[in-house]
Amino acid sequence: MAADLQSLEDLATQVEPAAPVHVQKLDAHGRAYATGKRKDAVARVWLSPGAGRIIVNNKDFTEFFARPVLQMIVQQPVVAADRNGQYDVKATVSGGGLSGQAGALRHGISKALTYYEPELRAVLKKGGFLTRDSRVVERKKYGKAKARRSFQFSKR
Repeated sequence: MAADLQSLEDLATQVEPAAPVHVQKLDAHGRAYATGKRKDAVARVWLSPGAGRIIVNNKDFTEFFARPVLQMIVQQPVVAADRNGQYDVKATVSGGGLSGQAGALRHGISKALTYYEPELRAVLKKGGFLTRDSRVVERKKYGKAKARRSFQFSKR
């Protein structure tokens, strides 16, 4: 590329590559599908137009996630995108604990929203909902009680 340029005028006429264009990705049923992950939890999410119901493992999300904090985490991307009550979410979550599952569901809903409405990507990216939280549990090392904790020292 640098060898093609002969002078500064050539540099000025060079066209900058366009930003990637995000297009709507829907399945045969008109739904957006995405996978969200956090810790050991994996959420498979289908998003379709509807009344705003969130079904997790064939239960209402308020029943599945009993703690209000977890319910708030699940609803964050929909509220940030100002699409509350416009989309139905059907999800299956597995692995990890409730906190990890709520984070995985939030990640999955955010990705599915960007697949259904690509113009929401900027809002969700700014809120940090599209970034997968890569923190996982550190593995246990041999000669240690846990990942870093040593056994109690005794002189005698």
